[in-house]
Order: sequence, then C-alpha cells, then structure tokens
Amino acid sequence: MTETHEPLPDPSSIDHEHPDVTGGWLRPAVFGAMDGLVSNFALMMGVVGGSQASDTKPVVLAGLAGLAAGAFSMAAGEYTSVASQSEFALQQVDIERREILSNEPAEEAELAAMFVEKGIDEDTAREMAREVHLDPENAVKVHAREEFGVDTDDLASPMLAAVSSFFSFALGALIPLASYLVGVESAWPAIVLSLVGLFACGAVVTRVTARSWWFGGTRQLVLGGAAAGLTYLVGEAVGASLG
Repeated sequence: MTETHEPLPDPSSIDHEHPDVTGGWLRPAVFGAMDGLVSNFALMMGVVGGSQASDTKPVVLAGLAGLAAGAFSMAAGEYTSVASQSEFALQQVDIERREILSNEPAEEAELAAMFVEKGIDEDTAREMAREVHLDPENAVKVHAREEFGVDTDDLASPMLAAVSSFFSFALGALIPLASYLVGVESAWPAIVLSLVGLFACGAVVTRVTARSWWFGGTRQLVLGGAAAGLTYLVGEAVGASLG
C-alpha cells in the first residue's frame, strides 16, 4: 500500500513577518549619525565655552574640522574592521574546505551530528548530511553556516560600510553646524537643533529595541546634552586659564 502525503502549505500564504532583529542598515546608519552629532556638538560647545561670544569663526572651523576628521576616521575604521572580519571568515571557510576535501566521511558525520543536536532524527540527519556532501562546495557553505555562522553568499562589503559610515557621520555632524553656516551667530539655535536631533536619533533606534520611542529619545538627549555641557565647561576652564 502506497503511503500518501498531504501537500505542504504554500509559505507565501502565511501572514507573519518579523522585523530584522539584527538592525539591518538602520542600526549602523542611525548610530553613525548619532556619533557624528554627539561628537561634533560637544566639540563645538567646547570651543564656544573657550572663545569670545562674538567670534564664531573658531566654532565653525572646529565644527567643519570635526565633521571632516570624524567622517574620514569612521570610514577608514569601518572599512578596515569589515574587511578584516570578512578576510577572517573566508580564511575559516578555506580551512573548512580543506578539511572536507581531505576527510569527507568524518566531516559528513560531524554535520549529521549537528543536525541531530537540532532535534532531527538520526537516520534523517545522516541522509541530509549525505545529500549536502554530494556537492563539495555546497557542503563547505553548509558547514560554514552550521559551525561558525558564516554565510559565504552574504559577507558584508567593506566599501559599502565605509561609504555609509562616512555619510551617516557627516550628516549627524552637520546638525550643530547648520545654523552657523547660514550666518546665525548665537549658539542657541545650534543647541536646540542638536538636542532635537539627539532625541530623534534615540527615538529611531527604538525601532530595533523593545524600548518606547520617548524613552530612547529622552535617554539620548540627556546623554548627548550632558556630553556637550561638560565639554563646554572644560572649554570655558581652558579658555579662562589661557586668558
């Protein structure tokens, strides 16, 4: 008697979707902008505290220098970090490839054991591992995912990381500069813009956390504002000591 199986339901019919729990592009973009905003806001407030109230040139110069230096530094750091991470991952994949080519039966057994640990029946796990190892390159990919969580088809791009970090940092660093660049000499518009930007960044970050938007926004506003306020006091003290 032939056993019949009901067809599997169509996955597209499931109305169920999770957000990207890793944060995807949103997390690094917002944190890059937040870093630029906090660091440049604090830097500029330090210069405001240590310079004459009527002279905005040092503040603008410091803000532009902070934007450029920070953006290039972030881009270089992200490129090196992501490139090194990808190179290390590829090295581990190459080691796994050599192990599979030199001792495939043991590697196949290892993969079957990993499937069993996930709750799959032993006979089924062995059959799955055998099917995977029919194609050595496919076996390398599966072992890489199962053993050290690397997807060889989805490695991060160092150039994309560098460019996105550059622009996100520059965008955040531009916020405290904006009012000065249009000719406003008072520091208060820059302070208000920066505090609003801090709150907005903190609120947006809560899209990838379990916190409420107002809690995230308020927390970032307080922390960023405190950093700028303390730097202002340092600038004021140094400016007074230098005469």
